[in-house]
Amino acid sequence: MDQLEKVEKLKERANVTYEEAKEALEASNWDLLDAMVYLEKMGKTEAPRQETYSTSYEEQSQYVSVKDKVKEKKKNDSPFVQAGKLVRLLLKKSRENFFCVSRKGEEILKIPVLLLICVLLIAWHITLIALIAGLFFDCTYSFCGKDDLETANKAMEKAGEFAEKVKDEVRENNK
Repeated sequence: MDQLEKVEKLKERANVTYEEAKEALEASNWDLLDAMVYLEKMGKTEAPRQETYSTSYEEQSQYVSVKDKVKEKKKNDSPFVQAGKLVRLLLKKSRENFFCVSRKGEEILKIPVLLLICVLLIAWHITLIALIAGLFFDCTYSFCGKDDLETANKAMEKAGEFAEKVKDEVRENNK
């Protein structure tokens, strides 16, 4: 870099005149860093502010924990917002999980839980009768999908066992 370029660069960086930049460079043997130090000592330019950086928010008074902000926001949610979030979560879960009907180890039907809920809401009496009748025709019911549905599947197994007991009692009474 030639002398003119150094004078230009120092003038821009230090916000001084050409004459002051040239004088500082000459006094510092044309070294830009030494010229900046020279100008600072002469009071022609300000020294950079000292700044510190930290990844810890506790040391910084102007920063707030994201975790605390989320908790605070959840507290401030109205009951309608909370209900809306719950409905969205239930809809998501009911689309990701399925109701499965099997007979003798072969899967007959697999529908999203959302569809099962809709059918139950529209024609609950017919659906419940069909589900109970299915138990007596060796159908087994289960839930499968992304979530842990073991508790629901245990309840389905118990319903199947109960239906088997009832069938066995009916057979014994008919003999």
